[in-house]
Amino acid sequence: MRVKSLEISGFKSFARKSVFEFGAQVSSIVGPNGSGKSNVAEALRFVLGEQSLKSMRGKRTEDLIFNGSKTVERQNRAKVVITFDNRDRTFPVDFDEVSIAREIHRDASSEYFLNGSSVRLKDVVELLASVHIGASGHHIISQGEADRILNATPRDRRAMIEDALGLKVYHWKIAESEKKLIKTEQNMRESESLRREIAPHIKFLKKQVEKVEQARSLRDELMELYREYLKREEVYLSYTRTKLHTEKQELDVSLRDTSEALTKAESLRGHNVGQSPENTALLDARGELGNARRERDELGRKIGRLEGMIEMETRRLDRPVESADKMISARESEQLAQGLYEELGYAESSEDYLYIKGVVSRTRARVGQFLEHLRGGTSDVDTRREESKKEIEGLKDERDALIRTRGELENTITQLEVRVRELERVIESKRAETTDAERASFELRAKNQELTMKLALNHDRTEHFTREEVAFREEIREGGILVGRMIQEYPSFSLDEGAALLEDRMEQEGRRKKIERIKIRLEDIMGSSSGEDVMREYEDTVQRDEFLAKELEDLKASAESLRVLMRELEETLNEQFKDGITKINKQFSEFFGLMFGGGTASLQVSYEKKKKKSDTEILETPDEDEEESEEGIEVAVHLPHKKIRGLQMLSGGERALTSIALLFAVSQVNPPPFLVLDETDAALDEANSRKYGDMIENLAKYSQLIVITHNRETMSRANIIYGVTMGADAISKLLSIKFEEAAQMAK
Repeated sequence: MRVKSLEISGFKSFARKSVFEFGAQVSSIVGPNGSGKSNVAEALRFVLGEQSLKSMRGKRTEDLIFNGSKTVERQNRAKVVITFDNRDRTFPVDFDEVSIAREIHRDASSEYFLNGSSVRLKDVVELLASVHIGASGHHIISQGEADRILNATPRDRRAMIEDALGLKVYHWKIAESEKKLIKTEQNMRESESLRREIAPHIKFLKKQVEKVEQARSLRDELMELYREYLKREEVYLSYTRTKLHTEKQELDVSLRDTSEALTKAESLRGHNVGQSPENTALLDARGELGNARRERDELGRKIGRLEGMIEMETRRLDRPVESADKMISARESEQLAQGLYEELGYAESSEDYLYIKGVVSRTRARVGQFLEHLRGGTSDVDTRREESKKEIEGLKDERDALIRTRGELENTITQLEVRVRELERVIESKRAETTDAERASFELRAKNQELTMKLALNHDRTEHFTREEVAFREEIREGGILVGRMIQEYPSFSLDEGAALLEDRMEQEGRRKKIERIKIRLEDIMGSSSGEDVMREYEDTVQRDEFLAKELEDLKASAESLRVLMRELEETLNEQFKDGITKINKQFSEFFGLMFGGGTASLQVSYEKKKKKSDTEILETPDEDEEESEEGIEVAVHLPHKKIRGLQMLSGGERALTSIALLFAVSQVNPPPFLVLDETDAALDEANSRKYGDMIENLAKYSQLIVITHNRETMSRANIIYGVTMGADAISKLLSIKFEEAAQMAK
């Protein structure tokens, strides 16, 4: 398994998408100070699930997102994707490549993806832990971490060494076992306390059991009385229930039928004939009949006037022609025609003459012509006679049309009279029906009231019966308390049900009183408690005591097992720790000698005394010593040609070389799949840089290396170099060089 690529987008100074292809065994990332080289190591920590913002030089989540520059807007998210080559199936997943991505937003939300699928942080951590990789593991070493291992206290240094050796799991198991042991011992104390508490109660219950035995004979007698009493009561209640229910159903049916009939009668009685559709139709028909009659009379008058006009014109036409001196003078004729013209004009504006507007218009026209004739001085008698004939014919036509219209009205009047008589007959019939409905309604209301009273009486009897049923169930419940579940066997009591129903209820009352007397005697002996409850409580309490005794034995065995397990874990931890220290010392000494050209270095176990226990702790664990020693790790170095007494006497460069040798030695004991070195060579001079480079080549045999540096010697040991630069836009950019390709091009 190896790191195949790293993709950074929006993370810190990498505003734009940048991809590192780590195909070589040793990859170097170089660049000037402030160009963003170390952001690559922090991006690796970030994508591997690092939760500490401080370790990534941030205070808030948004500090990890590109914040913009003068020429480039800030980003709203940051995303890092790391891809592993998994053809050897180091990861326990069936994929040739495993891609892990982490994306954050300015609202502090964070998302994780595994091969493009959204997953939880826990899933990512568990997957990486399966191959001993973590965000804070010793496979990502910064310059600060190199100093930290030398500056740490012996105890903290031991923890760091144990973490690097993969021994934390034993501490976790020991801690878990210790928690279980504390809990087990607490449970033991609780069990012992409970046994002490229930011992007096067991003694008390034993006395109560003796009273229960005394009450059993009374219960047997009570049980026999209950069987007969409850059986007789059940027969009586069953019969009464059926009788009341049947009676109520019959009353409900009768009341429903009566109510429906009453509703119908009330509907007929309350029907307002004056507001019925027939009455409205009658009023409309009468109105239409009156209008038709008035119109008929008006037509008769109009026909009479027309016949008078025809007669007058006919007489005038038949009158012999007289001499001129007997004729009407021209002026008089003009006055007469003028008067007729005005009269016709008035008639035209009247509503009575609307139907003869056409006639009036024609008459007006002819009279106008006559007046013009008179004014013109003409006296042509033949012309006037011809016009009179035409006038008579026109008046006859109009009269005949009116006579036909009057005939149609007569037919309409006849039909309306028939319609009026039919409606009057229907209305009179409904009045008769209303009278019958009033009589029926009175009778039905009386019957309805009678049925309602019977239902109320049935309801009262039902309520009384319900109380008797409640009393019956309560008696069963109380009897169950006194005699137990056997009371439920009362239905099996042999009884002549017919004879029981004929029995006087006072006999049953006597049985009930006898039961009450025995119940009082039982209460005097047992109080309000049930004998069965006392027996059950006694048995339960004894079983509880036996269970606690057994549990106490199991807890003691479990506690001893946990102590044995803790001792075994501690022994395993110490053995593996010592074995690891031995291996580290071997590598440490070799690397140290390589870096310093001689000398020796080793890790030595030291012992410190713990703080003295408090009085409370001494009381809780009096058998343990008041003070205990605690193991730590000291670093012992011997430089060639130079005597020193401790790490504090080393120069800055010597400390750097020592810490590098130690970290490299630790990494070789349990080689990680890949190792990130972030400027761990910053303090080395040229000579030591060459030694550092030799160590890198040695480490590359076991782990894939990603080296962040600006040391030329270190760069020369890389197979591929990524250059990181930063321009005026404050964005980190990449340049890459593959030495093998460059060498081929040079040839």
